[in-house]
Amino acid sequence: MNRPEVLQSGVRDVAFGARVKIVEPCNLYECSIGDDCFVGPFTEIQKGAVIGARSRVQSHSFICELVTIGEDCFIGHGVMFINDTFSSGGPAGGRKELWRETVIGNRVSIGSNATILPVRIADDVVIGAGAVVTKDITAPGTYAGNPARLLSPRE
Repeated sequence: MNRPEVLQSGVRDVAFGARVKIVEPCNLYECSIGDDCFVGPFTEIQKGAVIGARSRVQSHSFICELVTIGEDCFIGHGVMFINDTFSSGGPAGGRKELWRETVIGNRVSIGSNATILPVRIADDVVIGAGAVVTKDITAPGTYAGNPARLLSPRE
């Protein structure tokens, strides 16, 4: 009878700021989480990811390597960040040189079930639930759809 290799989830080698709250189970490893943050259950935050102060990451979200989230952000339930663009025609696998970074500005709110490809998002942006962000967002405003597009600018 074959036995699978069982990998345990948990919290390992995380640089926590003050007054951080996490709800287990979650898988956080080798990342940085700023002061006064909240991380919901069934969340994975991978090696090298950075979460800015006072940001909230709701349940079932996935924040992969090469993602930086600014301060005072809200990441809704089930938000997925992607670092592999399949630039070689398929998954990069262990070829991390093919991965790309994502940088989220300050005061950004990302609705539930949004997918964020490797992009840069300016400060003061709202991303609607279910949106797919495929290109940089350089101006404050509300964006939604697949692909995400500007619905209303913010002044």
